[in-house]
Amino acid sequence: MTKGQVESKISEAVSKFEIEYMGRGPKQINTMIIQDLIIIRLIGFLNPSEKKLSETIAGVELIKKVRTTLFESAREYLEDLLKEIIDVDIISTHSDISTKTGEKIIIITVSENLQELLTK
Repeated sequence: MTKGQVESKISEAVSKFEIEYMGRGPKQINTMIIQDLIIIRLIGFLNPSEKKLSETIAGVELIKKVRTTLFESAREYLEDLLKEIIDVDIISTHSDISTKTGEKIIIITVSENLQELLTK
């Protein structure tokens, strides 16, 4: 597969994960493979009640806590989905959300230079 095809498959897998484990998928997903990093940007992933809740500091903290807990409890499943696509070991997975922009970023570190492997 080409780098673009792998990035597309990763986006599809993350969308499936978000729907199954987080309750809904984002409006848009962009995936970039850069050396040994996979960077996934989800746009428009907050639901309407979370958008309203994010208007207060306490609401932002609550959203982040709930979303982080949900993500961490299902992280292994996401990593298994991705391993099937990339066929290299995943070293670490990091995630953060912005309630201001409605974005979520997932950064995955893998054991090899995936970008180089895909250009061979």
